[in-house]
Amino acid sequence: MSVRTAGAARADLVADTALALLAERGMRGLTHRAVDEAAGLPQGSTSNLARTRQALLDLAVRRLAEREARVLALHEMPDPRAGAGSLVDALALATHRALTRNRALTIARYELALEATRRPELRAHFDAAGARFRDQLTALVTGLGSTDPDRHSLSLIAWADGLMFSCVAGSFSARVPSLAEVRADLGELLAGMLGTEKPW
Repeated sequence: MSVRTAGAARADLVADTALALLAERGMRGLTHRAVDEAAGLPQGSTSNLARTRQALLDLAVRRLAEREARVLALHEMPDPRAGAGSLVDALALATHRALTRNRALTIARYELALEATRRPELRAHFDAAGARFRDQLTALVTGLGSTDPDRHSLSLIAWADGLMFSCVAGSFSARVPSLAEVRADLGELLAGMLGTEKPW
């Protein structure tokens, strides 16, 4: 393994551990020492990679964006020509992944999103990551014939965010909807936006 590859692997380990700590202990539980201990690294390793708390948070946000891109499976998003049903399938699967096997990552995202409201530098990274998905979704609903794609993509994202928060950290945290339920809800929402009676 080259020095460069080893350095990238160490950075990923530190960032992944930071995200796990955020989900488990919250923002106050994220320290350089805690990352070293949880990752099984020599003391001072995290500080050598990210000297300040801001640098550690930046590292975590960048890694969050990489991992959420895989959860959202942006490369799997359908061509609009495949029809609205294909988009419903893709969005439902991505949302359900965030509620189930990626639940801890979703919790870490909420921790970082709240911290970003107090740290402009973090907000810039956080918003840039979100814009990638938002722009792709806007293009998809445009291709499906949306008469107001910006508003409709915002509504879809807000619905998914609301569902995830309610079922991960809110009053419905004890119940995770099935993939079929998520798909049914999304189908009804998108059908209303596109003015069709068919909830795919």
